[in-house]
Amino acid sequence: METNYNDEERYYFARKKVNDIKGFYGNLIAYVIFNGFFLILNLLTSPSHLWFYWPLLGWGVGVLFHGMKVFGYSPFFGKDWEERKIKEFMEKEKTNRFK
Repeated sequence: METNYNDEERYYFARKKVNDIKGFYGNLIAYVIFNGFFLILNLLTSPSHLWFYWPLLGWGVGVLFHGMKVFGYSPFFGKDWEERKIKEFMEKEKTNRFK
């Protein structure tokens, strides 16, 4: 599916990508800072009962998926899959329209 974009559209997509990357790095920095705080808090208040790893794991999964989305890594629903599905739906719509 060949798409020609003009300069304005390419600029829009590039700007969106940059904002997505900035958002991911902001999320990653907050993850590191807050989980460092949780580790210190946990070790100072109740070192015999470690709980800091629960937010570390939960938030970590979210950061992982955020990074996968931003950097375009999708082992299940990648660009190839999207393109195939778009073509499939377009063909189905074309076929149904002429019935």
